[in-house]
Amino acid sequence: MKPYTEILRGLREDKDLKQSDVANLIGTTQQQYSKYEMGESELTLRVLFTLADYYNVSVDFLMGRTDCRDGVDGLNKKVNENYTAGEVISDILTLDAAGRAAVIDYIEMRKMKQACAKKKEKDGPRP
Repeated sequence: MKPYTEILRGLREDKDLKQSDVANLIGTTQQQYSKYEMGESELTLRVLFTLADYYNVSVDFLMGRTDCRDGVDGLNKKVNENYTAGEVISDILTLDAAGRAAVIDYIEMRKMKQACAKKKEKDGPRP
């Protein structure tokens, strides 16, 4: 996983922002924000939460602790009437290795099936 300094810079650059733009957002100077990006100053909780909310990522992603970008909103998103994404993940993690592999195999199969259906739709009926 990337260091948080690289993640901070990457998120800022993805939005075509200057350091001064982000500094204004968090209520500090460009120089202080530069120190955050360089790892010369530690992020305060207020700054950390503000940036995570602004970039719509989890604090753990921002700090380089996970590759999962989804914040709390993503985990609380309903996947159907009975489950949130977070609940699905929790349930999958309770399965043994074979059960987790079966879930992943099923997901991959469904993705391939959907891709084939989209291709058929795009290509139209066969002559």
